[in-house]
Amino acid sequence: MCPTPAPASRHWDGSPRATHHPRPLRVTTTSPSRLLRAGQTGRCRHCSSRIDLYQRPDQRPIALHPAELATTDVPEACRWHLSGGIAYPHGDNSAWCRIPHAVLCPHRIPTCQAGPRIEAIRRQLAVRARCLIDSGALTSAPPATPQPDAPQTGGPDRPVVQLLLCRYLAQQRLEDLRCVAQTRHRHRCPHPVLAPGPAGMWKLLPTTAQHGQLTLPDALMAVYGLGHLSYGEQLRWRTQRCPAHATAPGAADLALACWEPFDPLLHAAHIHTRLPTLRPARTEGDDQCRTTPWKSH
Repeated sequence: MCPTPAPASRHWDGSPRATHHPRPLRVTTTSPSRLLRAGQTGRCRHCSSRIDLYQRPDQRPIALHPAELATTDVPEACRWHLSGGIAYPHGDNSAWCRIPHAVLCPHRIPTCQAGPRIEAIRRQLAVRARCLIDSGALTSAPPATPQPDAPQTGGPDRPVVQLLLCRYLAQQRLEDLRCVAQTRHRHRCPHPVLAPGPAGMWKLLPTTAQHGQLTLPDALMAVYGLGHLSYGEQLRWRTQRCPAHATAPGAADLALACWEPFDPLLHAAHIHTRLPTLRPARTEGDDQCRTTPWKSH
């Protein structure tokens, strides 16, 4: 007598087997942010504490403490709240709020008068960071020494890019910009943003001040201009997507786009007065060069 094996959908006694299908992460079409919750977490490079990354209304990123705190324990100037995936720098009239990690980070000097609850969290993070340092799991990175006027051989480490009539400071080299979209396998897209095709143009443009700032010296700075490209191509760069995901509105983001609004006063260390030493295709009578993407001599 041969036993009849139970089907795969049932246990040996015939009871149904419950199968748990993984639920895909999706972003609603009305959300102002395309970033998935899985892509908002990170680690502080100074104390290795967990942080949540969000975008502010001006599209600049901010690192918030992952836990909510009582509003009465947080100074009014340090209260933040979330709405639609965007962080706003004030309270929402609720009993809880979020606080920037910079207020709690033991590596930073506190800039506001904190209460006992805030000081207790700072001590906990300081003890944890000290344990990681003593065990060798956390090492402080040496400070970078910027050289604005040094000749560039492959483009600046943090170039200034002009697109959509605005200037942005990239967090890394242009050839290292990676698509932030989620693939079908729920991983981050490995393709770069800089794709074969129409490239930007390195130009020497005047360093203009923002509204309400002091007048800056009349100097020229190297800017990677994309204004001559189509609106769709500039929007693809702004959303930091590869050509394959530029036309896929349903694909969510697994990381924040590494663009920061350029401020000539705050980002003076990243102003370069010379064009990168790339292979140019110069036009006579013009001081700008159209570059073959990031190929040095």
